[in-house]
Amino acid sequence: MNKKLMALVLAFSAMTACSETPPHSIPVSESADDFQVETETTTEETIETTTEEPTESTTEPPPPVMRGKIYDTNGNLLAYSENPNDEKRIYPEEYAVSFANLITEMSAGYDMCFNDILRNAPNDKDTGNSIQLTIDSDVQNALYNYMAEMNLVGSVVVMRTDGSLVSQVSYPSYDPNIIESPEYDEELAWGACGNKAFQNAEPGSCFKIMSEVISDKHGIYSLWDEGEWTDDGATIVNWDSKTSSYYPMERSLYSAFINSSNIFFAKAFNEIGKEDVLKDLDEIFHFVTNIECDFGSIENNIEINCNDDLRRSAFGQSYILTCPIYLATLGREAVFGDMVRPFVLKNIIDTDNPEKILENGSQPNEIIATIPEEYRQNLLDGMSGVAAGLGVYLPENFTLYAKTGTAETWVGDFLYITGCLKNANDTGGNYDYANYSQNGSYIVVMQIQNPAEHGLGFASESAGYYQGIVNTLFENQK
Repeated sequence: MNKKLMALVLAFSAMTACSETPPHSIPVSESADDFQVETETTTEETIETTTEEPTESTTEPPPPVMRGKIYDTNGNLLAYSENPNDEKRIYPEEYAVSFANLITEMSAGYDMCFNDILRNAPNDKDTGNSIQLTIDSDVQNALYNYMAEMNLVGSVVVMRTDGSLVSQVSYPSYDPNIIESPEYDEELAWGACGNKAFQNAEPGSCFKIMSEVISDKHGIYSLWDEGEWTDDGATIVNWDSKTSSYYPMERSLYSAFINSSNIFFAKAFNEIGKEDVLKDLDEIFHFVTNIECDFGSIENNIEINCNDDLRRSAFGQSYILTCPIYLATLGREAVFGDMVRPFVLKNIIDTDNPEKILENGSQPNEIIATIPEEYRQNLLDGMSGVAAGLGVYLPENFTLYAKTGTAETWVGDFLYITGCLKNANDTGGNYDYANYSQNGSYIVVMQIQNPAEHGLGFASESAGYYQGIVNTLFENQK
């Protein structure tokens, strides 16, 4: 399949991952075994039975169950219904736009993902239970407004150490309260206003977080780096191949990471081989196997059909696709050593009394992958070195670990910064969300899809916007 077409199909697949039967899925035909066919007979008894008048059914259709409400982590109302006979969802104006591509059914959002819970009506009520999310609406709104003010087309994901999402911002969005035409709805839902935080695209050099650990695991600490390398008729270049006077050089693993050498990691993967690379990616980083989350399935993509695919995979190109939410889980694992399952469901609550918790939501700190202890420090040193070069300032008691990524996608360059804002008090436990910044860390992923409009050529040049996102986060968190 053409690479550009593949990227489009997989991006659309990620956007529809919440749906129980995604629009791109082909239903399986019923088998003959699913039906019981009675053999015809010609007995008089049968004839008499079949000539009787059919009995009218007296069964009444069950009363409709209206979906319950959706609240944020602080108890702010985000979505509700008023009339079970015309169940139009209502979104409070203050939060409608910033949450539209997360909540609405047409965007395969939380109304669809949590439909069974929202329609589960206890004690024969006409309204189902309500849910409380881990997302902070104040942070969500503030980050969306910042992206709108700066015209940053793309997404920002903020995750707590336990895997809960603080925000999942995608700009631009839309106002779901004024949508009328279904055709127009589809364009908004799956087009420019779709949920970019959950869409797949090439991640660029953020993938080198995994490549660094895999190289370390296989004892590759030094390689020759020419700046431009041709093998089997394919050429790989470093971003600074035309400007640096140091090529050729003997490159260390640390230098390869902080200077983002494509050639070093391409040669490393070439030496390690396809089988071991895929095994390590899945066992250490859960990249090959889908990650089932309460909001849908994270479905990364990697295809290695030739040696060139293998080499380019090492720096997040070729057939590598993932989403910003996965990069947040990767950033968490890079700093704390364990990858935890991301989630958004905090509590199931009583619709008539939102203070009453009926059931806890998804499990926090659920470990799904681990970097072996002996390969963690080299990665931490590398991410600390990258962060030092960005010049991003954090509040006292926080330290930044980061990796940048400049990705060539079929619709243009995307820029990424995957960072962990580590709190010195954070030991990876469960912390009160209301006072989270006292002890908890944040993983912050920024994706910019329109860098040319800002005169940006490389992800490292976008650090000023990342600083703005960090400032906005802390200004709206306790």
